[in-house]
Amino acid sequence: MIRQPIVSVLGHVDHGKTTFLDKIRGTSIVKREAGAITQHIGATEVPIESIYRICGPLMKGKKFRVPGLLFIDTPGHEAFTTLRARGGALADIAVLVIDINEGIMPQTIESINILRRYKTPFVIAANKIDLIYGWKDAEDMPFILAIQKQKERVQQALDEKIYAIVEKLYEHGFSADRYDRITDFTQNIAILPVSAKKGIGIADALLILVGLAQRFLEESLRTEDGPGEGTVLEVKEERGLGKTIDVILYSGTMRKGDTIVVGSSCEPIVTKIKAILKPKPLDEMRDPRDRFMSVDEVHAAAGIKIAAPNLENALAGAPVIVANDNILEVVKRVRQETGIHIETQEEGVVIKADALGSLEALAYELKQEGIPIKKADIGDISKRDIIEAQTITNPLYRVILGFNVRVLPEAEREAGKVDMFINNVVYKIIEDYKEWLKKKKMEMEKEKRMELTFPGKFKILPEYIFRLSKPAIVGVRVLGGRIRVGQRILREDGRVVGRIKSIRKGENNVDEAIMGEEVAVAIEGVTIGRQMKPDEIYYIDIPEEDARKLFRMQLSYEDKEVLNEIARIKRKERSFWGL
Repeated sequence: MIRQPIVSVLGHVDHGKTTFLDKIRGTSIVKREAGAITQHIGATEVPIESIYRICGPLMKGKKFRVPGLLFIDTPGHEAFTTLRARGGALADIAVLVIDINEGIMPQTIESINILRRYKTPFVIAANKIDLIYGWKDAEDMPFILAIQKQKERVQQALDEKIYAIVEKLYEHGFSADRYDRITDFTQNIAILPVSAKKGIGIADALLILVGLAQRFLEESLRTEDGPGEGTVLEVKEERGLGKTIDVILYSGTMRKGDTIVVGSSCEPIVTKIKAILKPKPLDEMRDPRDRFMSVDEVHAAAGIKIAAPNLENALAGAPVIVANDNILEVVKRVRQETGIHIETQEEGVVIKADALGSLEALAYELKQEGIPIKKADIGDISKRDIIEAQTITNPLYRVILGFNVRVLPEAEREAGKVDMFINNVVYKIIEDYKEWLKKKKMEMEKEKRMELTFPGKFKILPEYIFRLSKPAIVGVRVLGGRIRVGQRILREDGRVVGRIKSIRKGENNVDEAIMGEEVAVAIEGVTIGRQMKPDEIYYIDIPEEDARKLFRMQLSYEDKEVLNEIARIKRKERSFWGL
């Protein structure tokens, strides 16, 4: 028996993954997602009869042995790595959605690398062709017919955009072309021009997916009536049923009454299936329009809802395996597969998520950004998490990143002690953290510089001598670096004279003046005309330990020049000063 292939839909944020599926199933799930971005994994079954109906004139009498397609709508490329089957990719084939007008983006490249790593065959849906300037509307038409309605310049513009994608793919080691120009699909990636919003090219995409699955995947799609194996998509509370799990069944058969082992946040759960519920074809598991159908048994591949006792701690992304005879063996396997296998370090951020897949997705993105993780766990943010984050030595990592979680009441009183970035959109968490990181580094750098005596160079302006002594008050121009209240003054001959008592800029007293500014300075311990003279250049006296630190810091060219001049003066007496 041949099962339906599992199709994963991947792509960059907002390139139209869910809209693509919406058009197939005639729903509007995309409008209800947080930020219009898919955050959890859904599944939609498209029977072969529906494909025959949608493809209509393209069929030309063709018939397929593949019983249909089972689409998984993921939160992006990272969930693809979470949905595993026996250590490999759960998906048999993938659709990589690319906005034809934006082209290949960073997340697209990451998706391509993951597909290559898992050796998953894929096609490209080049979406939003209706936004090409001059495109003539051809709603719900196959692309192959819609393109014939377009003017030559529009066809040319489309080809230019497609070949821009082809060139980028070539850089990543893939040969690709528009699907209707390919003769050998084993050598070329098929590019399917579509408009998910307008329904253009959806028929072509379904036909190509079914055709490729039957021609190249038939052997791997053969399934026997063995014990069922699947992956938990989501854990849900259902009225009248209690806690249930949405599952992708990728192998074998599950029956009502079967003993199953489910991965959990603690020990694996051993329970019996009380009910198997299945959404109607073209409906969607996460948010079905119609009531689920109750069935006694289900064969792979399928998206199903399982009702069973004790599912409270079941984990999204964890395995579900039928174990009627070999319970101990299956429990051991599930325990191993459900463990949190995230690389942690002595110093790093604390991350929390609502599910195993979400946690792995967040960890994956952080690794891509080079951000280390100290602790990774599932569940809402607790007081213990905040205490853990407070102990982190590096202030840049003294944070909690939370995906789709809340702060528990016990932790709310402590919440102000660490910075937290909580969102139900993965990339937004990282974006917000990186923005905070940038500001924090600038603050720390400023604090560090404020603690050090910074290089400074100034000249007394002869026309602005207001008082000769006790204290001397003169106008100065800052020639380099900065001068601050409390700093001592260094002469060209290496002698230290006087101390800056105050700095006045216009009507206001200020703590410092920077290069290019002209200010009035009160100087203690000197008499103008004796220790200090108009038109002469003076420097800020820097302690040697501060100078050593400054030489290791990234200073501007001008500041570095002033530091070198001060060092030259100091080294007349001590050759290795500041080294």
